[in-house]
Amino acid sequence: MELSHEEILRYSRHLLIPEVGLEGQRKLKQASALVIGTGGLGSPVSLYLAAAGVGRIGLVDYDVVDSSNLQRQVVHGSSTVGKLKVESARERLLDLNPGIQVDTYNEPFTSANAMQVAAPYDVLIDGTDNFPTRYLSNDVAVFLGKPNVYGSIFRFDGQASVFFAKQGPCYRCLFPEPPPPGMVPTCAEGGVLGILPGTIGTIQATEALKLMLGIGDSLIGRLLLYNALDMSFDFVNLKKNPKCRVCGPNADITELIDYEEFCGVPGHDHESGSAGAEWDINAPQLASRLKDENPPLLLDVREPHELQISALAGAVNIPLGTLAARLSELDSAREMVVLCKSGSRSARALELLASAGFKRIKNLQGGINAWAKEVDNSLPVY
Repeated sequence: MELSHEEILRYSRHLLIPEVGLEGQRKLKQASALVIGTGGLGSPVSLYLAAAGVGRIGLVDYDVVDSSNLQRQVVHGSSTVGKLKVESARERLLDLNPGIQVDTYNEPFTSANAMQVAAPYDVLIDGTDNFPTRYLSNDVAVFLGKPNVYGSIFRFDGQASVFFAKQGPCYRCLFPEPPPPGMVPTCAEGGVLGILPGTIGTIQATEALKLMLGIGDSLIGRLLLYNALDMSFDFVNLKKNPKCRVCGPNADITELIDYEEFCGVPGHDHESGSAGAEWDINAPQLASRLKDENPPLLLDVREPHELQISALAGAVNIPLGTLAARLSELDSAREMVVLCKSGSRSARALELLASAGFKRIKNLQGGINAWAKEVDNSLPVY
């Protein structure tokens, strides 16, 4: 695959590197990568793959751009708020490099479509923020014999590795089972330093380019641990698990499974905001109930620093992480409405309260953000 004069000029800084050169740039032009997720990690990954001249890039996502994304999802912009993320990202990548092909898949990445979507690409890059899709991406990569470039972020901490069953361990070798539902908070719940996905995402893009070029020492068999607060990089050596259920010699998982059932959580990056119709109360309904002679107790399970952003008067604050140890502070006979930012943490709190014998409990659907949108828009949405 030859390079045009325009491409030689565009990639001239690559061509000057002996390890890349003209032949390496031809390899990149022939190469392809599937980026699963166009959010915090998918943004820098896709931008740098496009800039480097990777010939075909696939983008999988089914969300729309929200203004809260722009703190870290740099492939999008204010002008594309409300637009499909895959289309927003595609426009940006083609503006950066019109000489590449960008495929878009505006759909969830699921067991039903994952093999078909991933099959045409050389490298899979996991830019997701949920366990079902991580296990799905891993299993697809194992079954198709492709490398899976992994990244994970939370607050100030990041991880990266390359899981490639042909040459080393897969993700399941390291994590045979997912954590219990609700044990690991998402970035939407716990936050993330905006530049952190840039650091981890560019590492993922670097690993993908090295695989395509066949140069350097990859992160296969190593897990990189990064902490932005103390600017430290540590490595953990990984070994293939001979008992791995997917890539081991006696593997018993030989086809894609129901990953939401396996992990016990939804396979998407969004906060659910609901505990189910039986347990939910919406913001206008709660506003009406608070005017009653005997209003319900408001239990806010967010972290104390979140109360500085927005709060409801009179609410009792017991963070979700300490709720189990502080149940004695609550009256199980009193009617109670549990709230958080968007309704997901409060839904988990509701499960804990119900298991402890609390019966007169409701979850504020959509959390305090729904209250800010539907009842009191003097409060900010965050």
